[in-house]
Amino acid sequence: NRILGCGCFLFILTSAFYTRDMAFTDPQANLAILQLEPGMHVADFGCGTGAYALLAADLVGPHGVVYTVDVQKELLEALKAEAVRRGIKNVEVVWGDIERTHGTKLADGLVDAVIFSNVLFQTSAKYQAVSEARRILKPGGKVLVIDWSDSFGGLGPHPDHVSKEEDVEAVFVEAGFSKRKRFDAGDHHFGFLFIK
Repeated sequence: NRILGCGCFLFILTSAFYTRDMAFTDPQANLAILQLEPGMHVADFGCGTGAYALLAADLVGPHGVVYTVDVQKELLEALKAEAVRRGIKNVEVVWGDIERTHGTKLADGLVDAVIFSNVLFQTSAKYQAVSEARRILKPGGKVLVIDWSDSFGGLGPHPDHVSKEEDVEAVFVEAGFSKRKRFDAGDHHFGFLFIK
């Protein structure tokens, strides 16, 4: 759910990208896997346009918080503007780098759940990103992973950039997570639920 390319068209295209994302996956159905509850704190790594973050904000309610972390300031500004437009007050934007230790600027053990949606295929330092998720998660915290399973019709990542499911699972296990569930996250996506 990230926009790649020129940020100058970001504000015009934001709503179109919500539609595109939801044509490939169902964020609401995928988020249900996390079983978010009111008051929870959630981090959305590589939040992009915020399709997952805004839904999660509604699920955790006014006493919960969704931290949206991205390296692209334009995306964060657009997401914050969309949250304001919708009257959503529990989304906090964080300009940070998930591929660095403490790159999210979030405290150790702060969040109940982390979301990686369509971001691992773009991540060159996968182990560091997964380790950063582990650092900020509470004991027993959960990670939802949604990523491309293939490249088709010129859409999605280049075939060389598609993350293999077994490689994604291996990185999380190496970082100290246990796999709770594997699920189909869309026609061209796979999903995992991991537990710290």
